[in-house]
Amino acid sequence: MDISFSTEHEAFREEVREFLELSLTDELRQASEFCPGIFLDYEYNMAWHKVLYEKGWVAPSWPKEYGGTGWDLTQRYIWTTETMLADAPSTAPMGLGMCGPMLIGHGTDEQKSFFLPRILSGEDYWCQGYSEPISGSDLASLKLKASSDGDDLVLNGSKIWTTHAHFANRMFLLVRTDDTGAPQTGITFLLLEMDTPGITVEPIVFASSTHEVNQVFFDNVRVPKQNIVGTENEGWTVAKYLLEFERGGGGSARYQVALRRLRDFVTEFLGNDSDLATKIDETQVKVEAIQYLEFRIMAEISKGGSPGPESSIMKNLGADLGQYVSELMVEALGAYAAIHQPDARVPGSPIPVIGPTSAATAFSRYFNLRASSIAGGTNEVQKNIVAKLVLGL
Repeated sequence: MDISFSTEHEAFREEVREFLELSLTDELRQASEFCPGIFLDYEYNMAWHKVLYEKGWVAPSWPKEYGGTGWDLTQRYIWTTETMLADAPSTAPMGLGMCGPMLIGHGTDEQKSFFLPRILSGEDYWCQGYSEPISGSDLASLKLKASSDGDDLVLNGSKIWTTHAHFANRMFLLVRTDDTGAPQTGITFLLLEMDTPGITVEPIVFASSTHEVNQVFFDNVRVPKQNIVGTENEGWTVAKYLLEFERGGGGSARYQVALRRLRDFVTEFLGNDSDLATKIDETQVKVEAIQYLEFRIMAEISKGGSPGPESSIMKNLGADLGQYVSELMVEALGAYAAIHQPDARVPGSPIPVIGPTSAATAFSRYFNLRASSIAGGTNEVQKNIVAKLVLGL
C-alpha cells in the first residue's frame, strides 16, 4: 500500500497548519484540551464553527455545490488529522457530519436549499432522535408514535440519550408511522423544530458530572408532513445511510493525541522503565493498525463506494481503544485522577489544576468514554454486522 502524499497534498497540509496556527486562540486550545468527553461545550464549539465558516472550511466533506469545500478524500484526511494534532476544537457532528450529508443524499431540493445553508452558518444546531428507553441497539423496535392528522404527523412518546438537545433548535428523528408490518417497515425519517409545543427536554447527568445527553418527551407534537425526508414508512433506508457517516468518521489522530499526552506525562513523571511505558508502546501498535484500516476505508470511498461494514470495525476498535487509553491515564495519575475539579477545567479559570494538567479531566473522560461502546450502536451490534457482511457468517 502506497500511503505517501503528493507534493500538492503536502502543500495543502502546510496551508492547513498555517491556518490553525493563526486561528486557534489559547482559549480554544484550552477548551479542546479540557473537554471532559466526546462533545465540546456549545459555546466553544460554535466559536470555532464561526471561524471555519468565515474561512469556508466548516464542511470539509460536503460537495462544493452545497457550500462545502469540495476537497478530495486525501485533503479531508489531512484536515482531520492536522486539526486533532493541533488540539483544535471539534465541530458538532449532528448537523455537519450527519444531517447535512443525509439531506444531500435523500432530501428534496426544497429541504436542501432551506436547511443546508443554515447548518453551514450555525443558525441551526441539530440533535439526533434515535434511541428510546426500550429501543437502543435494537433501533428497529422504536415506538415513538406519529399519527397522521391531515397535513401533520402528531408525535407521542420519548427519545433518550439525545446529545445536546438542550442547545439544539432542530432535531432529526425516526418515528413509528405504521406498526402492522416488520419492525424495519413503518418507520419515517422526520425533521422538527425543538420549540414546537409539546416538546420537553429533561437532562441526564453522567457519572462524570457532565451534562451532554437528555431525554426528550413528545406530547401531541404536530410536525408538518413536508418535513419527512424520503418516503413515509421507508425511513429505515435513510437511517442506515446516515449511520454509516456516524460510525465511519475516522480520525485515528484522536487516539494519537490521547496517547501522546499520556506518553508525555509518563515520560516526565514516571520514567520510560515503568510498566505503563510498555503498555503505551503496545497501544501505539493498535493505533497504527486503526490508521491502516482508515486508509482501507478511504481507498474504498475513493473508488465510489461507501464506508460500508468497515465503518463498524473502525467504530468498534476505536471505542475500545479510547476507553483503554483513558484507563491508562487514570492509572498513571493515581490519586490525582480522583480529585473532582470541574472549575479548574474552564478555559481562563483562575483556579489552578491540582496536580498535572491531565488530572482535571482524567476521571471525567474515563467515565464519559464508557458510553462510546454503546453510542452509535453497541460493540455487539458492530460485531454482528462484521460477522454477517464481512465474514459471511
